Amino acid sequence: MGLDPASMEVILGVAALILCLLFFDSYRRSRAPYSGWWCLAIAFLLAGNMSYLLDGTMFQIWAGPSGNAFLVAGAFSVWAGSRSLRLLPTPAWQLWTAPAATALAAAVENPGTNIWAGGLVYLVLMSTGMGLAAIDLWRVKSSSSRTRISLALAAAGLGGFFFCRAVAYLLEGPGGIALRTYLSPATTSLVTLVLLVIASFSMVSLSNEQLIRALNERATRDSLTGLLNRQAFMDLAGRELTRISATEPVSTVILADLDHFKALNDSHGHAAGDAALQAFAGACRASVRRTGLAGRYGGEEFLILLPGAGPEYAKAVASDISRRMALAEPSEGIHYPTVSYGIAFSSPADSADLAGMIAAADDALYKAKSRGRNQAVCADTPMLETPSAS
Repeated sequence: MGLDPASMEVILGVAALILCLLFFDSYRRSRAPYSGWWCLAIAFLLAGNMSYLLDGTMFQIWAGPSGNAFLVAGAFSVWAGSRSLRLLPTPAWQLWTAPAATALAAAVENPGTNIWAGGLVYLVLMSTGMGLAAIDLWRVKSSSSRTRISLALAAAGLGGFFFCRAVAYLLEGPGGIALRTYLSPATTSLVTLVLLVIASFSMVSLSNEQLIRALNERATRDSLTGLLNRQAFMDLAGRELTRISATEPVSTVILADLDHFKALNDSHGHAAGDAALQAFAGACRASVRRTGLAGRYGGEEFLILLPGAGPEYAKAVASDISRRMALAEPSEGIHYPTVSYGIAFSSPADSADLAGMIAAADDALYKAKSRGRNQAVCADTPMLETPSAS
């Protein structure tokens, strides 16, 4: 004997409640945006299905429109979560316009007596929300998540199912055979339950990926500036120099030091010094192209690797960082320090000697300090021009 719609809605509601509690605990620990949106989507799914249980009662007049609106809000919450994986915000009006339109469409079609009040708008917007989620999940970079495909397929499957229901509604009306058999509310609950379980297993993997990524971020990033820490910079820079040494024999290292940093700390406190370090880090991120690396070497010293770049480009980067530091707006009564730079570049004979380049940059930095600070000095290195043929 088949299950009636009410029984399926109860089963789906129980499953949604359990999953909501489980994923809320995951979100509470990880604070991952997508986990939060997924919890909200499941909560809306739970609220919508519980509202449908009141169909046929005196409460149907508000339960039907509310149930439709809750489910559409859940679909668009999945879309917002999908966008969060791509680091894209979702304006509030885009989230709430669809549920509001769904409730309004149901309210004007006699929801007290018409169980399908606002049905077409509901089906179209459910299909739209899940379709948008599937598109954004598919666009997530493969390096960001390996589970994006299964999540995208689950969202596309549910969106496609609601699209078929919308087409059947248009062609046959709510009393048509399609919406009473294989596209019935009971079938919808079953399909939603299956895809919810599939997506939830994928969510577990996604949450683990996000947790591992966060732990890796903490292990490689300086907590104050957000730049690479010393060990991570040395490891990544060493590998990068080795990788490009065959094709790019010239690379440049910049060793930067904030001038009179101790005086800033002594005069205005460590909070002012921290703000200066963060301002320099922001200037670095804005000035160093994506192929470069920037890290905190220690204290107020920073290292920058510019693979495949010569000293003139390094001077331009140093100048741009100093310009951005000068334009930064510190707290009243505080002036951010200037910056001195030591620049060293590799020779074709030894293009992967990171330690040697840092040592040469340190010598050049000492010269910059001794010459009055607030300048960039290049280390004495071998000539890089190719010898002319005799």
